[in-house]
Amino acid sequence: MSLVQSVDNVALLPGYLAAGTAVLVLLVDLLVACRAVTVAVAALGAAGTALGAALVGAAGARRTFCVGADCSWLWNGRAALVGVVIALLTLGVLAISGPLLRAGRTPAGEYCFLLACAMTGGVVLGAAGDLITLLVALETLTLPLYVLVGLRRASLAGAEAAVTFFVVSVVASTVTLLGAALLYAVTGSLHLDRLGGTLAARGDLRELPLTTVAVALVVAGLAFKVAAVPFHAWAPATYDGAPLPVAAYLSTASKLGGVVALLAVVQRALPAGVTGPVLALLAALTMTVGNLVALRQRRTVRLLAWSSVAQAGYILAPLGALALAAGRTADARGGAYAAAVAYTVFFVLLELAAFAAVVALRPADGDGGTLADLRGAARRHPWVGGAFALALIGLAGLPPGLAGLFAKVTVVRSLLAGHAGWLALVVALNAVLGLAYYLRMAATLYAAPDGAAMIRPARSVAVALGVATVAAVVIGFAPQLVLDVAAR
Repeated sequence: MSLVQSVDNVALLPGYLAAGTAVLVLLVDLLVACRAVTVAVAALGAAGTALGAALVGAAGARRTFCVGADCSWLWNGRAALVGVVIALLTLGVLAISGPLLRAGRTPAGEYCFLLACAMTGGVVLGAAGDLITLLVALETLTLPLYVLVGLRRASLAGAEAAVTFFVVSVVASTVTLLGAALLYAVTGSLHLDRLGGTLAARGDLRELPLTTVAVALVVAGLAFKVAAVPFHAWAPATYDGAPLPVAAYLSTASKLGGVVALLAVVQRALPAGVTGPVLALLAALTMTVGNLVALRQRRTVRLLAWSSVAQAGYILAPLGALALAAGRTADARGGAYAAAVAYTVFFVLLELAAFAAVVALRPADGDGGTLADLRGAARRHPWVGGAFALALIGLAGLPPGLAGLFAKVTVVRSLLAGHAGWLALVVALNAVLGLAYYLRMAATLYAAPDGAAMIRPARSVAVALGVATVAAVVIGFAPQLVLDVAAR
């Protein structure tokens, strides 16, 4: 067999664009040293990455770095969707970072460079075809966030959040790597499809205690990345201590990356009979604990953080149908995977809109404050308050937030198709439980104002909030398009 491989550079174009953005931002900041130019270059790079990912994906599935039938880079419809969403989330976070960067306490060059590096990891993650590429891409997405969380040098809360995030993530990465090493020891393969095929064909390997330990370690390590209970404790403190735009990136792009990584190994590599019961239990615990604790929160970002934990439970719920034989048929599996991806896309759009609204209503370089600080905000800023309320209603799964409503319906439908009716009931009960704090927060926005000073939202933040809201409304009317792409 020839050791010389042909490389499909077209398939790699989205990765080139993302990595090129990071390098170009670094050079522009070094040579020009102008905040506006640096941010503009990062924004143009993110937009170009999204466009490149969409164009390459529209041209059909491509693959490269192949040995026989096993490939390390697979660019298909789902990879294109992930690449586009990650790049657009980066662009949105750059837009809502304007007040933070203008306040002068956060260096613009380092900030934009780290965001571009994280974007590169997210883009590569969607196309990963083997465990090494998957884990390196996931760490490339996560490592810059350690620094971004603590980039406000004078903030003690930021330093504590960065250390918490770093320690927990390092442990999670170590656990995942150990699981991957054990899987390689059992199967002799790192490519996801080959790994899954080997475990499916060899019942004796599936019954080995070493295989069970390896699967448990991989699932547990990736569960940290999506903040699933009981691996969630880092999320509220980290979100609350990070700058608001970084918290938004953690809650959207980072969570999307964790879901994509977990979905890749569950769908293509790990035996469904082992992962299904674990994921069903994780989903039920995550949504229940997240919603119950969110009810007691009085700080805005902590409430959004705990609601994000609960939303991770809804994302994992379709994969819980794999616990039953009826949920492991081809149609049921395809519906479950598509539902998980589609729900994640809907969620990150609504979550970005919610964080953009918080940034618009809070002082520059400030934290999220308390719910009392938002009292009457919609009366002082009708458009911002209306967009915030729409995002909250969408996260709750109520009309007119059609994107969130369709997401919940998609999850329940996939569970019923997999005969996991008990888990569908848990989802429905938790959706009702979540109404209490989402509607309470929305009502606070329209309560009688307490005389707080008016804050004029920055133009870039208003634009990001408007675009995210419009995008959520549009896909709410055409949700099947997202579901079709996610199913590829």
